[in-house]
Amino acid sequence: MYLSEQNQFLKNFLTPERLEVLERGLLPRTRYLTIALEDIYQSQNASAVLRTCDCLGIQDVHVIENENPYNINPDVVRGANKWLTLRKHGSRGHDNTSEAIAHLRGQGYRIVATSPHARGVALQDFDLAKGKAAFFFGTEMHGLSRNMLDQADEFVHIEMLGFTESFNLSVSAAIVLHHLSLKLRQSDLPWRLAEDEAHELMNVWLRRTIKRSNLLVEEFDRRHGVRTPSLAEEPWPEVP
Repeated sequence: MYLSEQNQFLKNFLTPERLEVLERGLLPRTRYLTIALEDIYQSQNASAVLRTCDCLGIQDVHVIENENPYNINPDVVRGANKWLTLRKHGSRGHDNTSEAIAHLRGQGYRIVATSPHARGVALQDFDLAKGKAAFFFGTEMHGLSRNMLDQADEFVHIEMLGFTESFNLSVSAAIVLHHLSLKLRQSDLPWRLAEDEAHELMNVWLRRTIKRSNLLVEEFDRRHGVRTPSLAEEPWPEVP
């Protein structure tokens, strides 16, 4: 309720046209599907995946850094990261893949490995009705780690008809997410954000959109005798 009231306050500082853009963008957002990127090192691919997620309404992206840092190419991402919820699993000296899997399982996700080499179902046969799913994508050169594959609940692959054995990483992510998000929105599954999630996400978007929003939030909080946590300045906040 508090965030809802704060959102109404902040909306007064946007033009009706800009507010309409934000509210329209919120409607198709989903957390029924999410993705995890393991040790991606090419910034153009990393950024292209983020852009795809934003375009298709996939809200959360999990980044696993065991060996390679995950960098963004601003010319490719085109600001898409501003609208996504990005989570980094990158503690030094830790098995960040296992930690990410445990975190996502704790959130109720099935752990799905995307691999052309592992036995599993074809993309068109993947069963969305079994529950929320987190799709893992691996490095451009070697794919997913053995550690990840050993812990996967399910495997999915994209059927190919040519001689090349795999798609480019960003293309694979785009194909998987486009097919499944379209199928999801045509279903009766509960794919939309919960009301509290929608209020929280709109609050983040408003604060990232409005100039000097931190001062406005501080003023609102003083009036109500509470304090709103500041937005993390780190572009990839660590998952506790």
